[in-house]
Amino acid sequence: MARADFDLNLLRVLDTLLAERSVTRAGEALGRSQPAVSNALARLRAALGDDLLVRGADGLVPTPRAEALRGPLRDVMALAAAIVAEGCAFDPAQATDVFRISTPDRQSVAIVPALLDRLQRLAPRAALHVATADRQHAVDLLDDGRIDLAIGWIDGEPPHLHHEHLLDETLHCVLRRGHPLMRRRARFDIDGVLAYPHVVVSATGARTAIFDDLLARHGLQRHALVTVSNFTAVPQLLAGTDMIGVFTQLAADVFRRSFGLATRPVPLDVGVLAIRMVWHARHDRDRAHAWLRDQIRAVYREVAR
Repeated sequence: MARADFDLNLLRVLDTLLAERSVTRAGEALGRSQPAVSNALARLRAALGDDLLVRGADGLVPTPRAEALRGPLRDVMALAAAIVAEGCAFDPAQATDVFRISTPDRQSVAIVPALLDRLQRLAPRAALHVATADRQHAVDLLDDGRIDLAIGWIDGEPPHLHHEHLLDETLHCVLRRGHPLMRRRARFDIDGVLAYPHVVVSATGARTAIFDDLLARHGLQRHALVTVSNFTAVPQLLAGTDMIGVFTQLAADVFRRSFGLATRPVPLDVGVLAIRMVWHARHDRDRAHAWLRDQIRAVYREVAR
């Protein structure tokens, strides 16, 4: 295929394949059949002289050439979208965008329901995809173009990413109302909190979380009896045992309101966690993306009251 004859529409297919790692999912995202996407991939391979994506244990795996193309391709697609959108107002009522965000579970349990409520009211034809990612993984997802925006405690401030402070969170202990530490004469201090086993939520599968890092600064350590990857089982684990969980205030408030658990501020000076919204520079002027950022700001204003 001569370069002058290259079909630029194939770039969108490649961009989607790199994001989805599946011909079937790419077809669904593009509104094309699986054979049509397979045919487009064959044309891309012929045009670029590389396999681009090969089969792996968990789906398609990019070749080194495809990995090298990922960043520039994302920039090209974002620029094309910006050119098309230039001068066009974003109408949320008619939008069919799939907004892709990542956020730790501790934020999801408090924020996603409120954000989804706003989307259903203001952009009923749009959809929301939420990924759970730790701090570094979120940056990788942004760089790869697999998410539009990340929320959470993000390390550092890479120059190609835009950052906006949303909220300062404090840490709270969550435990059952009949817990020995909740008795009238019980001393609720850090020694008491650390005397009981803890449930730890870690998206990476590690047996430590942010609280453990903060404890280490004071020369302290807790006993992690159970480690889970998300919050699904946490209410039941805490309600039926004397275990304690330590989570940010927004998550703790959800457990208190929805599951009848007790909450207390962590009895130790561990400071605050700065929750930020982070997005790639390529999306900064995108009108749909700007609208999404406005909705997230509004949600955090509501929960901060």
